[in-house]
Amino acid sequence: MKRHSDYQCNYGCPVEATLDIIGGKWKGVILYHLMERTFRFGELKKTMPDITQHILTKQLRELEKDGLVNRKVYGEVPPRVEYSLTETGESLREIIMNIHSWGSKRFNL
Repeated sequence: MKRHSDYQCNYGCPVEATLDIIGGKWKGVILYHLMERTFRFGELKKTMPDITQHILTKQLRELEKDGLVNRKVYGEVPPRVEYSLTETGESLREIIMNIHSWGSKRFNL
C-alpha cells in the first residue's frame, strides 16, 4: 500500500493519500458500521457476511495502524476484543455519510 509523507505534491495528492487509507472494498463499510457503536470482532463480521475473517482482520489492522480504529483487548478467557473509532476515525463521519448519501441516490437504495 502506498503511503504519503508529503501532502504538498500536487492538487490531487491529498485525495490520493486519503483514498490510500480509507479506500478499497471494505474499509469504508467497516468505518460506517463503527460509526454506530463499538463492536466485537464476531459482531462486526456478522454485519458484513461477505467479508472473510482474514480480510476483516487485515483491514482492521490497517485501520488501527492508520489511527482510525481503536482495538481494545480485555484480559479475559477467552479474550474479548472490541473495535471502535478513534477521534481521527470519528472525524471521517461527515465524509462517510456523504458517500452513503451519494450511493443511496445514485443506486436508488
